[in-house]
Order: sequence, then structure tokens, then C-alpha cells
Amino acid sequence: MSKKKPTFPVCPALDAYLDQYSRKIEIPIFYEDLLRFAGSVVVYDDRGEDTLWIRVYYSDTERREIDESLKKVYSILHSDGSDHTFQYLNVDAVDYCTFGNSKPFRIKVRNILNDNFTYFYVKKADASRIYGLELEHLLSPYNLNFLVYGNTLIEEHIAGIPGDVFIKEMLPDCSASEKAQLAKEFVKFNERCMIRLLGDMRSYNYVIVPMHDFDHVVYKIRAIDFDQQCYEGKLKIYRPQFFKENNPMVGLVRDRLLRDSVDQYKVEERSFVAKRILSSQRRIGKLISIAKSDTISTPENVEQLKSDIYQLTHDVHFKKCRCMGDILEVALDFVKRNYEDVSMKQIIEKRIRI
Repeated sequence: MSKKKPTFPVCPALDAYLDQYSRKIEIPIFYEDLLRFAGSVVVYDDRGEDTLWIRVYYSDTERREIDESLKKVYSILHSDGSDHTFQYLNVDAVDYCTFGNSKPFRIKVRNILNDNFTYFYVKKADASRIYGLELEHLLSPYNLNFLVYGNTLIEEHIAGIPGDVFIKEMLPDCSASEKAQLAKEFVKFNERCMIRLLGDMRSYNYVIVPMHDFDHVVYKIRAIDFDQQCYEGKLKIYRPQFFKENNPMVGLVRDRLLRDSVDQYKVEERSFVAKRILSSQRRIGKLISIAKSDTISTPENVEQLKSDIYQLTHDVHFKKCRCMGDILEVALDFVKRNYEDVSMKQIIEKRIRI
């Protein structure tokens, strides 16, 4: 992987797209405003280990204004944007992450009436991340809420157990059936990331979401970091199975699933993505059209990725790609065409039987 991915600016066409779909909304505070903290303390976890987050604090003259602005952002993100609930909200913490490309701020907002709290993130607006968030919203089973204004990106918190924590502390205690179910979800997650070119899904960049269903727990896997959307040149970067941090999950797939089952789950995920493409065709088409005219990677990465994908698919359309937007378009079209071809074949076979 590249040591550090550059931040790509939001082009006018993408800015207009965000405005059209209500992702661009004026907010009262920018990322740079939060950088004016007066000091910080290290945040440790329950075991006393450094979390790589620091809790920042501001001077008395700025604290009140920043708190009110962050409450306003919370209201815009989660409600109607009005200030009638401000009296019930408290900004408990502003944390700053010193690790990774985006260096986000994590805001903890608590309702003082019942002590319920939630988080949201303030980051630098990066075109790669915005494409990643929007594609996740359109192509995955999960909706995402985010806002962009100027050079600032506001993201809702995605709840779940960090993948690295789950693998280390909880996976060993899972039952055989739970491990088989996790293996299935990892196959689907791996396929979905590869299809829509979301890279760097190491264990700390996704969460495990347990959901109780009657008498058992169902696990889902959700990406939480979209920084590496359509940037890297190596196809392996877009396949979570090749990261050493995910070796325990790969081991589950190997030990718990037959080859036919793995193929079945891949087909299921491709079919799901194809259906999402067909149901949101106009919006996805508009987003990809913008990506095709945008610069979100390097020429060297584009050349390497289209070559790698051609070696996998033998689809000559990839050889004609000139940018990451072209590669993404052909990749999604490849999935959609295969789905439509199979569906048409089934229809013809059914008519013959009748």
C-alpha cells in the first residue's frame, strides 16, 4: 500500500451532486476551528492501553461557542436542525485521533435527561472518502448519514465492535454455528469490497455488529473507514482476505465453509449489489460520471489496477479504462451484466418448460 494517500479536493461537479441529494448543508463550524485546542490528555482504554486518541480542551473564551456549534451540527445530522433541544444536550468530549490519514475529531454528545449518548465525526473533506461513503450508502445493505460543507465532512457514528477487538477477545468464545455464520459474512464482505473498489479493510477498519434473532445471534460486518476508495493500484488491497490482520477470519472460511458454499455466498453478494445498481441506476450513474471526470488516484495506480482486474476477469473493457472512475464503471457493469444474463437465462428456461 502507499505510505500516505493524498487528500483529493471536492470538484465542482461532486459538490453539485452533494447539493442535489441533500448532502451539502451549511454548518456553523469547520474542521480547522476544532484544531484550535489549548491542550490535550491521552485517552486510555479499560486496560490502560493507549487508544491513539487524545481528549482536547479549549480556552474558556472558545469553549462555549464550540459547544453550541457542535450541538447545532448534531441537530442538523440527526434531527431538523432547530435549537429547541440544545438545553438537553451536552458535549461530553472532543477527541482527536493522531493515527491515520484523516486525523478526525470524535464528538460525544449526551442527552442530560436520560444519559443516552452518541458520537459523530468531524473530518477534512476528501473526495475519495465522499465517493466511498456514497457508494456504501447506495450499494451496501446499510444507509449512511453524512454532510459536507466547504472543506469539512461530518459523519455519523457506525456502531459495532471493532474487528480487531472482536477477533482478539470474542471470536475464540464463539460457538461453531456462530463461527460458520461469521465466515459467511466475511465472504460476502470481501466480495462487496472488491466489487465497489473499497480498499484497506484491515480488521480495525470494520466493525462486527451482533444482532439477536430469536434464539441466536446474527453477525454482520460493516466498513467504517472509506479513505481508500478507488485509490490503490493493487487489486489485493480491495480484498480483505489478503490482509494478515484478517487471517483469523480467513481461517474461519477455510475451516467452516465448503468451496461450493463460498461460491454460493459470492453469487448472493454479487446479485445483491446488482439489484442495488438497478434500483438506483440514475443516481449511481451520475456519481460514476462525476468520478470519471475527477482525479482520485495516480496514473500508475490506474494502469496497475486495470491490469490486475483484467487478469482476474478477462474482460477487455478494463483495458480501455483511463481513470479510476472508468474502472469502477466497468466493474459495476460487469456485475450487472452477469446478473442480467443469468436472470434472462432463467426466464428462457422457465418458458421452455412451460
